[in-house]
Amino acid sequence: MKKNILLFLISTLIFAAVSCKSVPDGFRAIKPEVLKDKIAGGWAGKMIGVTYGAPTEFRAQSKIFRDSIIWKPSDIKGSLWQDDVYVQLTFLMSMDKYGINAPAKKFQEMFAKAGYPLWHANMQARKNYYDSIFVPASGNPEYNIHADDIDFQIEADYIGFMCPGMPETASAIAEKIGHIMNYGDGVYGGIFVGALYSEAFFESDILKIIGKALQSVPAESDYHKIINDVIILYKQYPYDWQLAWKELESKWGDVDICGAGSTFNIDAKLNGAYIVMGLLYGEGDPMKTLEITTRCGQDSDCNPSNAMAVLGVIKGFSGLPVNMREGVKAIGDSIFINTTYSFNSAVTSTEKYARYLITRDGGKINDKDILVKTQLAAPPVEEVSFPNVVFDKSVSVFDKTGWIFKGSWKPFEVTSEKDKKVTKQSMYAEKIGDELDIDFNGSGMSIEGNWYKDGGKADIYVDGNLHRTIDTYYNFANQQHTVSIWHVLNLKQGDHKIKIIVKGEKRSESAGTRVYITSATIFRTAPKKNESWKFSFEK
Repeated sequence: MKKNILLFLISTLIFAAVSCKSVPDGFRAIKPEVLKDKIAGGWAGKMIGVTYGAPTEFRAQSKIFRDSIIWKPSDIKGSLWQDDVYVQLTFLMSMDKYGINAPAKKFQEMFAKAGYPLWHANMQARKNYYDSIFVPASGNPEYNIHADDIDFQIEADYIGFMCPGMPETASAIAEKIGHIMNYGDGVYGGIFVGALYSEAFFESDILKIIGKALQSVPAESDYHKIINDVIILYKQYPYDWQLAWKELESKWGDVDICGAGSTFNIDAKLNGAYIVMGLLYGEGDPMKTLEITTRCGQDSDCNPSNAMAVLGVIKGFSGLPVNMREGVKAIGDSIFINTTYSFNSAVTSTEKYARYLITRDGGKINDKDILVKTQLAAPPVEEVSFPNVVFDKSVSVFDKTGWIFKGSWKPFEVTSEKDKKVTKQSMYAEKIGDELDIDFNGSGMSIEGNWYKDGGKADIYVDGNLHRTIDTYYNFANQQHTVSIWHVLNLKQGDHKIKIIVKGEKRSESAGTRVYITSATIFRTAPKKNESWKFSFEK
């Protein structure tokens, strides 16, 4: 008996030694079938999460979502119409058409010319393309007030899915694509979620995955600080996510330039923190992760979508609950709108690109094994979109105080379809030389107005100097909007004069030369309370 035990121990040690030697130093091994299974799990998680949270989107702003959440696997069919999926598939289609190493402008072009509606940073990036403002300027805060918004964070999944254990490769792709519509923390959101997926191919400990992914984000950035705060709060309140949520909200809840002055927050940082909160407190349980991430509120279809996709990569498609797998399989060959892709073909294509990137960046592939060359995270140089910029106040164009109208400005009236009530929406002018002035004290201003199909051009002066000529035409995907039509930030704190002069000119597509104004948002300079908490909370 003792002899048999000894022989068993020796054979076990020999097997372990052989196994260790089978993976060369500097590489990590993954079976081909496991790679595909994890990619499938990621895409499935994205589809599951977005449909789970879809009915709650922005229904809880600066508060926890308390209503019932009703979801069933057949709801996954709704992912076929979700922009969280089809927008990023446009970038995958761009790779198919132009090659994975194509210039960023090619990706922006295909994205801008896609026939579907866009919002926030994405919409501004499309508008910038047609105004000949190309990547990376298209996402720069000088031309995109939505630079820190969530857009790229919810569109970077495919990058992480095709970069298993390759955070440096994922970051390089993310920097190129992310600057089409975002900058700074907005880009870091995409880099971070891409790194989460990259790490999840080889690690199952969620806290370790988050910690490693955070190494891809500049340590000085607000994005890094807020994720670090979530980790600290988790250590302080390991059994009460709602207490952690309240402390996070008190510190970061109003840090959003896009939603300044309201409870609406579409900033990548806070929503990224909710992804992490759901992952930590969900403890690897799919339904618990979905519920917590969704109940955190704000963009509560995007955030559970990202969180569930991380679990999908960790567990693989084969490790997801049976009912979820069946729900995805039922629509496996159905085409996502505005794309040429289905779930099954997206998995196949992503695996193809993953294999290409693995070998391109020093890995090795054969029929039985895939060896991924180990990479260290390489955070980019820090970018700050809006340093020390905070909301001061908003001034309606119908508040006569502060506005000086010169020329033939008129109210633009709209009639409600429901009750036929007529309301004044904006003031507009269309003749050359029509002028609108506003003085303010602060360090920045956003002029809100309408991008319409009869929009024209105007020159905008800051303190007597021409800042920019704007073009307010927009009629892409039959979409017209009330948006920030111009902004200037990071001025010296003090008194400033803004002058808007209508040019009476238009682009060829426009039906008119009108310039519509609805309001002005004023910003000031003040230190933001965004320093990360220290680890004094640790027990």
